[in-house]
Parts: sequence; structure tokens; C-alpha cells
Amino acid sequence: MKQLRVKHHLRWLSAATALALALPFMGLSRVSHAEEGEKVLKVQVEVEVASLDTAVATDGTSFEVLANMIDGLYEPDASGQAVPALVESEEVNEAGTEYRFKLKEAKWQNGTPVTAHDFVFSWQRLCDPETHSEYSYMVETAGVKNAAAVIAGEKKPEELGIHAEDDQTLVVELDFPVPFFHSLMYFPIFYPINQEFFESTNGQYATSPETFLANGAFTLKSYEPAATSFELEKNPDYYNAERIKLDGLQYQVIKDNQAAALAFNSGEVDITRLGGEQVDLYKEDPAFQTIRGGYLWYMAVNQKVSGFESTHMRKAVVMSIDKQNICDTVLKDGSVPANFAVPIDLATGPDGKDFRDSAGSYLEFDAEAAKEEFAKAKEELGKDSFQFEMIYEDTEASTNVAQKIKEMVESNLEGVEISLKQMPKKNRIQLTSAKDFEISLTRWGPDYADPMTYLALWTTDAPYNYGSWSNEEYDKIVKSCQDGELSLDQAARWEALHEAEKIAMEDAVILPVYQVGGAYMIAENVHDVHFHSVALNRVYKDAYMD
Repeated sequence: MKQLRVKHHLRWLSAATALALALPFMGLSRVSHAEEGEKVLKVQVEVEVASLDTAVATDGTSFEVLANMIDGLYEPDASGQAVPALVESEEVNEAGTEYRFKLKEAKWQNGTPVTAHDFVFSWQRLCDPETHSEYSYMVETAGVKNAAAVIAGEKKPEELGIHAEDDQTLVVELDFPVPFFHSLMYFPIFYPINQEFFESTNGQYATSPETFLANGAFTLKSYEPAATSFELEKNPDYYNAERIKLDGLQYQVIKDNQAAALAFNSGEVDITRLGGEQVDLYKEDPAFQTIRGGYLWYMAVNQKVSGFESTHMRKAVVMSIDKQNICDTVLKDGSVPANFAVPIDLATGPDGKDFRDSAGSYLEFDAEAAKEEFAKAKEELGKDSFQFEMIYEDTEASTNVAQKIKEMVESNLEGVEISLKQMPKKNRIQLTSAKDFEISLTRWGPDYADPMTYLALWTTDAPYNYGSWSNEEYDKIVKSCQDGELSLDQAARWEALHEAEKIAMEDAVILPVYQVGGAYMIAENVHDVHFHSVALNRVYKDAYMD
């Protein structure tokens, strides 16, 4: 209901908006709604939680919330490095293909011990074709033995390379060594699920507090699917409960930047993300912070749609977009133009350099070159006019970016028209995943600190290859870097990954737009919320409030 009231007030804010947004500069104190002694952190998110089922969730908001409530084998420290969570100790064989984990003594919130069997059940269910998990491929990425065959239905889930030697000993077998294996283990799809509890929910798992079971820092207090607000509370039975200083977390979905700023100023949220004009208004406030993100926003183009089978058309569209202008005049939050497929500050190579430091720049804005590509496309396709529909989610940032893209493309490419269709993120994801779209303004956040978290998306049969692009040479390079000859030579692998990106970009497999920045308002009494560019957006285990 609070969200509805905020939107209702916006109807009459035209006269009061300037005053309301100027409050921080008038020396007025930020209003706090917290009761004395209450340490509940109020957090704004831009989109609803899509799912709290670790095998079904696919978005950053869902993963953030899941990480609050379930511990896996590892977790990120403040710097993003993988450190043990439920792992007491581990042994790794010389080849790096077998991990033997001893688990800490921990409990689910119903008092049931967390055991190795919970991991076995979760991973087997994740890879079971009947689960239809979009993220099952990550088990292949982790190198888990027989993962590809299980996912393809060629082997039974019980043949997956994971088993419980006893209640506290988990053994994971790999087909090949994976240098970033530990960082994969804090990604939520690898979290455990208690089988007995799961089966007791009769197909309703993770749809309410009664059908969700936590073993982590917080438990689910209130929630329903697609809720615009929900609440978590501290888990008194968490094995490391003394570490947790917050009494709970309250989430509110606020998609409009102005409404988010007003909610922060009134004390209804303690952490909120800003964009557009609000960045200019608040950037001198002590509560304002900018944090670089790892997300890449891009236009997925369906190459089965007439017109987009042409590489020249795809290049013409992306090169007609002034990305710097979008970052400077629309987003204003530290976002940078994306002339690449692998973001800045994602991963460091064996040479000690960031991937981008020794990579090229591709598909840059160039209106004249775009016109030349468009002329070639028209000749190739035998027509002079094209109409495309772009779907995008109903956040203010996506709406403004989509409108700007339409304006730029139509201005620079006479004969191209783009119609816009707004929808909730969940619907956009469904249509994009089903390849029922022409253009989708979408994003990808890195799941682990390696270029493969992006480059593996566009192999021929990859589930996130939304545009149905296929390139045999690209597939061979990526496959070899994953589990072939190149995987055994880190220097050669790094060079090959650069070549793979070059192939993908020169063929415009996607039309990259920007790498996100993060402009946040964080209440001055809030400390040690850890922001990450990989896997988990924010982690609250060390957070506290004065």
C-alpha cells in the first residue's frame, strides 16, 4: 500500500516537486520511520522478485534476496573474493578435479540439520530436465562430472558428479579443473534445498514464508509472488547469528526515480538507487554514492526476424546510437558506453591486466558509418523500409533509454521505424527467452569473475542466445576454453577469449548499449553494505545501523 500512496501523490507534485527534491539542500533532516532500537534496513529495488526457487530464479533481485536467506558452500567477502560459508574444511586432489568438503554444523530454520544430502538434492534437481532450469548450464560451467549428459536427459540425475559420503561430507567430481570454481559456489543456484521440506510443499515451494526454508542470516517474514513489498527478519538459529547486526530487511519495489528519491527523503527507504535528473539534484548530498556495476545492457535482436539476419542491418542500428549521450543525459549515474561484450573490471588475466585493457573497441557510435551499413543492408535485403518492435521493462531508466534509442535510430537511419512496447520485467524475460520478440532491451549481470560468463551466452545452443546467432569458429573457441585444450593453458585461453569477443562483436551478435553505473542514496547511519559487480548485487551480512 505504501507504494500506491507514493504514486498517488505524484499526481499533484508538479508544484511541490522542486521543493520536495530540494529538501536535502535546505538543511532539513531526513525523516526516519524506524522505532527506537529497531534495526530494520529498508531497501528499494527496481523490479519485483521473479522467484525464490534457486533452480528457477534468473534475475539479480531474486539472487540478492536468496543470498540473504540461504548459505551455500562459499560466500563473497567485502572485496568479492570467495570465502567459506558452510564449508568447515576442504580437500582438493592434485588434478583439481575432486573436492571433498566438510560442512559446518548448521540448521534450517525448522531445526533440521543442514547436510551434504541437501546439496546433492538441490544440484540434481537443478540439472534434471524436468525442472527446466535456465541456469542448469552453470553446472556444466563448473565442470561437474556428467552435468551435460544429465541436463540433456542422457544420464539420470543420480549420475551427476556429486554425492554425500556422510551427513557432513560432500564430494564433488569435475570433468576438468575450473580455476574459478570457488566463486561459482556462492552463486545461488548452487545453494542447498532440504528435500523433505521441498516435497512437503506440494509444488508450492518458495511462494510464501510457509513454503520457504532458510538456513542463512535472515528468514522470510512476509512475501507473495510479484509483491511490491516484502520483509525478512533475522534468523536466531543461524550458525553465525552473532555476526548479524540487523533485525531485518524491508524491501520495496519502486520503479520511478523521482518516487525513489522522495521515499528516501521521507525515511521510507534507507538505500535507494537514483537515475536521471535525481542524480543532478542529489549528487552533492553526503548520502550520495556512485558504485560501478558489472551489468551490461544491450539490445538482443532476433535474427529470425526479417531484416536482422543481415549483419549490416545489425551494425547500422547499433552504430546509429550515441551511447555516450545516453549515459550523460539520460542515466547520469556513472554508466559508461559499452563498445564491447565483456565489461570493464570483470576479470583479470594471467598477465595481471583487466580483460578490457588488452581488448578492442567495437560497434562505436558513428552516424555516417551507420548510414553506410544501412545502405548495404538495403541492397542485401532488397527493400528500403523496416519496422521493428522493441520490448523493454517498466522501469524509468529502461523507458527513457528505449525512447532515446528509438529517437536516435530513426533520426540516423531514414527508413527504419521502431515501435516501443513496455511491460514488467518478468514478461519481458519470458518473451525474450521464448524468442517471441524482435528487439529486446535486456541486460546480463556476471555470474562469476571470468569472461566466459558473457561469451558462453552466444554459443549456438546456449539458452541465453536469444538472437539465434550461430558461428562455428566461435563455438569451437568457447568450447576449447571451457573444457578443451585451451582450458589447460591460461595464457592461450585468455588470448582466445579476446578473439571470441572480436568474432561476436564484428558480427554484432548483440547490440551493446552501456555498462551500468550505480548512483545510490545510502542513509548516513547505514554501514558496511557490501556491493559487488559479480553474482550478487548487495550483501547485508556485515551491515549495521547506528
